[in-house]
This record gives sequence, C-alpha cells and structure tokens, in this order.
Amino acid sequence: MRGTLLANRRGIQRFRQIAITAVKSSNIKFLLFCCIALTLVMAATRASDFMGWTNPSDSLDQFLPPGKGYAIVMNTWKRYDLLKQSISHYSSCPGLESIHIVWSEPNPPSDSLSKFLNHVIESKTKGMKKVELSFDINTEDSLNNRFKEIPGLKTDAVFSIDDDVIFPCSSVEFAFKVWQSAPDAMVGFVPRAHWVDKTLGKKDYYTYGGWWSVWCTGTYSMVLSKAAFFHKKYLRMYTNEMPVSIKAFVTKNRNCEDIAMSFLVANATGAPPIWVKGKIFEIGSTGISSLGGHVERRTRCINRFAAEFGRMPLVPTTAKAVDSRYTWFW
Repeated sequence: MRGTLLANRRGIQRFRQIAITAVKSSNIKFLLFCCIALTLVMAATRASDFMGWTNPSDSLDQFLPPGKGYAIVMNTWKRYDLLKQSISHYSSCPGLESIHIVWSEPNPPSDSLSKFLNHVIESKTKGMKKVELSFDINTEDSLNNRFKEIPGLKTDAVFSIDDDVIFPCSSVEFAFKVWQSAPDAMVGFVPRAHWVDKTLGKKDYYTYGGWWSVWCTGTYSMVLSKAAFFHKKYLRMYTNEMPVSIKAFVTKNRNCEDIAMSFLVANATGAPPIWVKGKIFEIGSTGISSLGGHVERRTRCINRFAAEFGRMPLVPTTAKAVDSRYTWFW
C-alpha cells in the first residue's frame, strides 16, 4: 500500500514538473512571438526610411499658401545627373515654392537641361502648384555664391542644400516646422562642433570637431549649410555685411563658407543652431571632407574667422529635434 502511495506521489510530482516546464516553455515562446511581431511591425512602419526617400504621409494636398513655404537654394558644379536626381526628388515636397540653382560654371546652363528640369518639376507637382525654377548665374567661381542675396525671393525660409544629398520630404517638412518655431536660428541635419584647444597653451585657440566628435559628446555648435534652413535675411547680411577678408579667404581656399555662415548667424542671434534628426542619402562621390588635412584646414578657418569677428560667436548646445511620430527610440 505504501509502495503504491509513494509511486502515486512521485507520479504527481513528475507531472507537476512537466507542467511547470511546459508553462515556462510556453511563456518563452509567447515572448519570442511578441518580439518577432513587434519587429515586423516596426519594419513595416519604417520601411520607407530604409527603402526610399519618400514617406506615405507626404501628399500634394499639404501645399501651403504662396509665400508661406520655403525656397531651395542648391549648390552644384558640373554634376548634371546628380542635379536632375535631386531636383526630381525635392520637387514633390509639399512646402516647396521655388528652386534656385547656384550656377558658377563658365558656360551657362543648356536649354536641354533647363527644359528637362522644368518638365520634371511639372510632372512631380502634377500641375497642382507652381514651383518656380531659376538659375542664379555667377561670373566668378566662388563658394560665396551660394549665399548671395536673391532679389525678389518670395519666401522667408531658405533651404540650403548640396546637389549630392537627399533627405526624405517628410524630414525636410519636419525641419521646416522646427525652423518656423525659431526663424532666426539655423536649423539643419549635419551638425559639427568647435572645441577650445588647451594643448598649445592658448586659451583662445579652437579645434574643428567633425561628426565623430559630435557623436561621442552629443555637443555641437554648427549645422552645415549643405542641408540647413535659415531666414533669407542672412543672404543679405552675408552679401553686404560679411567681412570682405573672410569672403576673400573662402574664395581663395575653396572651403569654409558654411562655417562663415554659422559665424554670421550666431553673431547675430547669440544663440545655438538646431540639429534635426534625419536620414541622409549620399548620392555623390566623396567630397572635400574625405581629403587629407580636412580637419586642419577647417580648424584654421575657425580661428581665422574668430579673429575677424573679434570673439568666438558660436554657441555649443546638446539639444536635438526629433520627429516623435516616426521615431520609436529617441
């Protein structure tokens, strides 16, 4: 009798162990299922960020009243395929009102190029809005040309962009909204920094900090004009108030016009720029930043401009604007 009871107890205990193991296994499987399901949902909702430049929320019914949108000022130089690709993309952005191509080549743009770009713009907007296209012709080849005042510019907002970088229209529209909340600031996608260099024993000597410097510290003091919003008044100020010596330095060295604009805006506002998170697509070849000695040349620019301004106007910050509608982890 005792043997039978003992055997039954052992059987019950084994059954409990099996049941507990099964429950634990089921819990683990359920947890794995939830993780996989969450991953699939995230991948589906963010597919546009990884597979293309457009966002389903971008539609032509979001067009703003005339003068309330923004103008694109695009710098280019003998890269017609990239120019066509960029114009084709940005033409569909809802807030865009005009495109101004900074042309510094010795020969004027061809009729075929102009006709092609106008046709692309018309096809992208489907005739639902008028996007003006103009070539701002310059006789001198200088990087200062990208900041020349544009007569008759109808919008206050200027989106300065290079011809070899693409941002989804959703990112551009979000950056535009951020700029509207702080129209005196520079609002951009490409942050950079400056640091006080104490190794030389000088308290007023600065070093240029590239992307990895920003990534490691979370601190920046500039947003590059290769992808940035700013008020059109800064074009007038750059043209008429920027020290001639700085513009001559930029022309001679073919570098640092973006740093010069950052100095100008910071000197006028006493405030930092605003970095906007956005996915960047580089469609061109590597630029001057990939060349040897790039940091040293940019460091020289910062110290030269600080001397010209009589002080360091750049203001460091750690703030970052993120579109929470499309970002799971901030």
